Amino acid sequence: MTKRLVVSYLIVTVFVLVILEVPLGIVYQQRETEQLTNDVERDASVLATLYEEVLENNLTADPTVADEYTGRNGARVVVVDVDGISIIDTAANIDATRDFSTREEIVIALTGSRTSGTRRSDTLNTDLLYVAVPVASGGDIWGAVRVTLDKEEVNERVQRFWVGLALVALVILAIMTGVGWAVARSVTRPVRRLQQAANRFARGELSATEPEGRAPPELRELEDALNTMAGRLDAMLGQQRSFVADASHQLRTPLTAIRLRLENLQSATPDEAGQREIEASISETTRLSELVDDLLALARAERPPQLTTVDLVQTVAERVELWTAVADEAAVSLELDAPQRGLPVTCVDGGLEQILDNLIDNAINAAPSPGGEVKLTVSAGSTVHEVTVADNGPGLDDQQKQRAFDRFWQGRTDTSGTGLGLAIVLSLAKSAGGTVTITDNEPVGLRVGVELPVATN
Repeated sequence: MTKRLVVSYLIVTVFVLVILEVPLGIVYQQRETEQLTNDVERDASVLATLYEEVLENNLTADPTVADEYTGRNGARVVVVDVDGISIIDTAANIDATRDFSTREEIVIALTGSRTSGTRRSDTLNTDLLYVAVPVASGGDIWGAVRVTLDKEEVNERVQRFWVGLALVALVILAIMTGVGWAVARSVTRPVRRLQQAANRFARGELSATEPEGRAPPELRELEDALNTMAGRLDAMLGQQRSFVADASHQLRTPLTAIRLRLENLQSATPDEAGQREIEASISETTRLSELVDDLLALARAERPPQLTTVDLVQTVAERVELWTAVADEAAVSLELDAPQRGLPVTCVDGGLEQILDNLIDNAINAAPSPGGEVKLTVSAGSTVHEVTVADNGPGLDDQQKQRAFDRFWQGRTDTSGTGLGLAIVLSLAKSAGGTVTITDNEPVGLRVGVELPVATN
């Protein structure tokens, strides 16, 4: 929007400059030509007066005055008698008389009228200004004087004037670009604030924006409406998170009690069919308990984050040590490749442990048993540090990768889980300003990378 406003300002400026400078240049050119014409016409009249007696009395003409005039001004002077035959011609290498009776300006001058104009000389490849005046006395026409002058000097002055106008226009355009940019930025600042607020709302940051006192009333009203909407959304989402957390918390105890009773009932049931039914019920109850735990974890992950600084290398090493027994039981090797030094990152309090637990659990479940391999790699960066968890399982295709973060989605129907693990990972990483990526592992399997911002203190 800022660029469009600046372009519109420049278009208006160019239009105004054209309206002002083009007529000014044309007027200047006309004035210079008119002034030169008047000067030459005055000089031609003086020459006509000087040669009046020569033509009237049919005397021998002395070209000295005409030659001196030509030497000073570079003009060509032609003096003709009443028949149009030249008696003086200051053009170089022309000694013989010539007949000018067919020249239009000479014909007009011999009728007693003055004439002037310009024409293109193909021989000299330049524009010529000519003035022809009659030589007369007492009402009788005795001849005519024509002065022809190269307009190159006038053209150069006019050209310099046009160049000056162009430079002035460029300076004005440069100034208007700066001023227009500043004005456009000032005009669009409230709109940019609203755009930034909308982007924050889209990311889930529903805090109200500070009012912009210099914004137009319509934009202030829109900003107030957005803040009101954000406040209501924040309250509704908070209520939803509280409900999920409270419901999950309240369900944990009854589910645990049900599982314990089923286990007690299983030991007291003698027949095999009853044992199988109770075993299936215990399995479903366990799965439901895991779902409740994940819902509670997800609700906590979506709360306003309480960020803290943790050592990425140390935390990853601790989780690998904790999960080693689980990996050994599943006949899966669990490896760690990390620097020897600590790498402090910013994360939600307790969030890094949840991220690693979900990723390691998913990787162990995805890896083949026996022969499965899960490798965690920690790498340092300038602004973010990364931990990746790679397995040699079947992996995911492109469509499955796009859905991997959807809640309750499971890539393999034959595996246990709630389908909330990666959703929790993504929510925790984003709350800390981090990112999560899913790519193919080489030669087979899946690779999940989590980038977290480097802690500044």
